[in-house]
Amino acid sequence: MSPFPIQEMTLPVALSGTDVIGQAKTGTGKTLGFGLPLLERVIVPADVEAGRATPDQLTDSPQALVVVPTRELCTQVTNDLLTAGKVRNVRVLAIYGGRAYEPQVEALKKGVDVIVGTPGRLLDLAGQKKLDLSRVKALVLDEADEMLDLGFLPDVEKIINYLPPKRQTMLFSATMPGAVIGLARRYMTQPTHIRATSPEGEGVTVANIKQHVFRAHNMDKPELVSRILQAEGRGLAMIFCRTKRTAADIAEQLEKRGFASGAVHGDLGQGAREQALRAFRNGKVDVLVCTDVAARGIDVEGVTHVINYQAPEDEKTFLHRVGRTGRAGNKGIAVTLVDWDDIPRWQLINKALELDFHDPVETYSTSPHLFEEMNIPAGTKGILPRAERTRAGLKAENLEDLGETGGRGGRGGRGPAAAAPVAEERPARTRTPRQRRRTRGGSELGSEVAVVAAPVTPAVEAPEAPAADEPRRPRRRRTRASAPGTLVEAAPAVVAPAAPVVEPDFQMAPPVEPVRARRTRTRKAPVAEVVAQAPVVEVPAPAVAAVAVAEEAPVKPKRTRTRKVAEAAPVEAAAVDAVDAVADEAPVKPKRTRTRKVAEAAPVEAAAAAEEAPVKPKRTRTRKVAEAAPEA
Repeated sequence: MSPFPIQEMTLPVALSGTDVIGQAKTGTGKTLGFGLPLLERVIVPADVEAGRATPDQLTDSPQALVVVPTRELCTQVTNDLLTAGKVRNVRVLAIYGGRAYEPQVEALKKGVDVIVGTPGRLLDLAGQKKLDLSRVKALVLDEADEMLDLGFLPDVEKIINYLPPKRQTMLFSATMPGAVIGLARRYMTQPTHIRATSPEGEGVTVANIKQHVFRAHNMDKPELVSRILQAEGRGLAMIFCRTKRTAADIAEQLEKRGFASGAVHGDLGQGAREQALRAFRNGKVDVLVCTDVAARGIDVEGVTHVINYQAPEDEKTFLHRVGRTGRAGNKGIAVTLVDWDDIPRWQLINKALELDFHDPVETYSTSPHLFEEMNIPAGTKGILPRAERTRAGLKAENLEDLGETGGRGGRGGRGPAAAAPVAEERPARTRTPRQRRRTRGGSELGSEVAVVAAPVTPAVEAPEAPAADEPRRPRRRRTRASAPGTLVEAAPAVVAPAAPVVEPDFQMAPPVEPVRARRTRTRKAPVAEVVAQAPVVEVPAPAVAAVAVAEEAPVKPKRTRTRKVAEAAPVEAAAVDAVDAVADEAPVKPKRTRTRKVAEAAPVEAAAAAEEAPVKPKRTRTRKVAEAAPEA
């Protein structure tokens, strides 16, 4: 029997215009089983020239529509239909996501005969009124079970509503779930169900594929796969993983081990995915690591090994994975690595497919039976020898700018691959030293600036002394519970002797260690002694000079607290000592002191000293001043 039984059984029925449901094993030629009848129903200018059609039957709108689940299958079906319709010059256009809208819209405006597309992009263009499906004569749903698994059946039903009710509908799939049968009953008219089987009849897998199932540890799988890839007679190989992360990781590890490997998974941009498949078909890459997105309908000649790195989810996925090898009557080898955690899932798949691997053999990368069954030379290691690294690799394949709209490649084809040529054309950037110019008064300085060899430290100018006749601002004092005339009568009582005032030289003043001034507290003195001794207070000349030095100090003096001074002599000594301390500790900021119930002589003396200071000191508060001051 022919290796393409589905074509022989489908072509007579499909050419007559009857609806067809085709079910056959993967790799038996379903694409041309619906492609040839589809191309025959399309009217092209060659038919008008040959007299088989009239000019009014020609149109630029699509006359046939093929809906596929994945982008990779879309490009493959488009290439097959272009090859088959090359003689009649049939215009075939692929419409799928991940690419820019503008090129597809421009191609639709120029006119197209057959459209092959994915449900999402077809529905978008039809909803925007940029895709006219009112003249479609034939509809084909390829891999309908996969569209069911991906959740595309609601979109497919919306697309069918855009089509004319009178049309031919063909549905092809390797498996036929109940939901697909229900879809066929709703939208097909008396379909003919064609199920092609091989003469062997046993099982649902292709008989010329040799199965190997091993129980392998997850940490030993990369080494085990590397040795299987060095088996004798190995051609192109496809490795299937369940997750995108695992596929990317295995592809990177194999590349480090010396294998020319590529990856196809959902995290890659459409340009990178097509680049990997193109390099795999051209032979530049001999190992393709992919997820189940590439397990549907991908037909590459020369695939001899299919390795299931992780156990598939169900038996349908297993059939489509294994079906990438042993196509068109060729022989192939399928290897399935089952981890300990995947044993229950694998036993269900084994039972559904009626295989003989219920309990896989425990296998490691050094197991002797692995080398015997897979025909691996003895002494093979997990790294490919440099003498056998003859493939060009994925880097030798050019990455086309497809105007991508998603994936890691960036939007609008502005990813790293698209931006690389622009970066090469840009001239190299040269850095020049920054030119600085010194100006003074708006004019640029000349050579006289260079004469200055070392920085000159400017001299510190002494502050100007206040003029003798300049009026000074009197110190404001606040008194509580005192007689109204206390300050007026007590101010003239203190007379400073006419001693020469020494002007301080702040440039020559030695640095003084900061010393914290101690505050003194005096207790309340008898009123009679204060009254008797208050008028006799005199300030010596050295104390006046020290006061002058303290007046010029830029430090803010602190306030001192005195409570109920006991005697007038201690008050006089305390005042002189305080003035000397202030003079000695001029650069230090003393603390503020508050005086409560102080005898009149000390405040008057401090007021006279403070009147000579150029700096405005803070206000002091006196409470309950003795009543003897007015009497004095």
